[in-house]
Amino acid sequence: MRTESPGPQHEWLDGDAGPVVRPYTLTGGRVRSAVDGFDLVAFVLAEPGADLAAHPELQPEHRRLVELAGRPVPVAELAADLDLAVGVVRVLLGDLLARGMVAVHQPPRTTYLPDNDILKAVVSGLRAL
Repeated sequence: MRTESPGPQHEWLDGDAGPVVRPYTLTGGRVRSAVDGFDLVAFVLAEPGADLAAHPELQPEHRRLVELAGRPVPVAELAADLDLAVGVVRVLLGDLLARGMVAVHQPPRTTYLPDNDILKAVVSGLRAL
């Protein structure tokens, strides 16, 4: 027998949905990380001395990120594993990075860009096909 939860009922929400938490509550209303944005393919790795017990203020999502980052894992995969928006994960990772609990390894930036003449030649060649 299922009991109904107190409070207003919504037709789009049933008893099996569980608690619904909006993304802005996870980030405290923040939409940007304290640290510059993380690339989707940047690898996150928990610091060896990351002590979750020393930070009781951390949310369960913060703790789960540290656990998942026990091995190098991309930001996009963390978002998928937690079923959270990438923007939310970036904000949470910024919190962890500021506390020294994770390290983020950005992919190397490409310094070589093809010359415009080469790109125009490729486009012309494709059009000729």
